[in-house]
Amino acid sequence: MGGGGIGKAIATAFVKCGCVVVIAGRNEEKLSKARKEIGDSDKAYTLRLDTTEISSIPEKIKEAENILKGKSIDILVNNAGASGGEISTTNEYEFDKIIDTNIKGTFFMSKYFGEYMRDNGIKGNILNIASSSSLRPATSAYNISKWGIRGFTIGLARLLAPYGITVNGIAPGPTATSMMMKDNKGDMSKPNSLIKRWILPEEIANMAVFLVSDMGRSIVGDIVYMTGGAGNVSNEDITYNF
Repeated sequence: MGGGGIGKAIATAFVKCGCVVVIAGRNEEKLSKARKEIGDSDKAYTLRLDTTEISSIPEKIKEAENILKGKSIDILVNNAGASGGEISTTNEYEFDKIIDTNIKGTFFMSKYFGEYMRDNGIKGNILNIASSSSLRPATSAYNISKWGIRGFTIGLARLLAPYGITVNGIAPGPTATSMMMKDNKGDMSKPNSLIKRWILPEEIANMAVFLVSDMGRSIVGDIVYMTGGAGNVSNEDITYNF
C-alpha cells in the first residue's frame, strides 16, 4: 500500500530510480494525492486494492498489467498494515482485522504474485515490510502478525529462490508516519529511543531500493532491521501492561 508513510516513500524512491510503479490501496482519494506528490504521472499509477478481498487479487494483477500497458511486474512490496490489538484492550473484531490485513493479505498477495512471476519467467523481488515488533514479546495482534511476517519471509524465500525470485524484508522501528506520530506536530525527537529520534520513511525507502536492485541479489530470506535499536537492542521504549 503506497498511499502514505513508508509505502509512499518507497514508491517515490523507486520512481526516482527509473521504475514505473502502481500504488495500491483502499482509499482512492489518498492514492490520487500520493500520485500528485510523487510528481511523475508517466511513472506512477494507482490501483484500488483491498488485500483482505482475497478473491479479487488475481484480477487486480491483470488490472495492474493493463495499467502498465503489458509491462511485466517484477517487484511486489507488501506494505499494507494495521496496528493495535493489545491483549489488555482488544476485541475479536479488531484482532481479526489486524491479522487479516497483516498476515492473510500478505500471504495471498505473495502467493498470487509469486505464481504470476514464476509462470511468466520473471526474475523479480518480493519485499515484505516487517517491524521491530517481530523481535519484541508478542503481547498484541500486531506483534503476533509481525512475528508471522518474519517467518513467512524466510519460508517464501525458500520456495521462490529456485525461480529467481528474491524475497526479503525490512523491519522498521518507530518511523515518522502519520499513523505513528499522530499528535507529535513534526517533532522528530524521541527520548526513549536509543538514537533519540524517529526513523524517516525515506531511510526505509533507500534500503528498499537496495534490496530489490542487483546489489541485493545475494541477500535471500533476510530481514534488515532498521529500528534505531528498538526491539533488537532494547525493549524499554514501550510499556507492557496486562
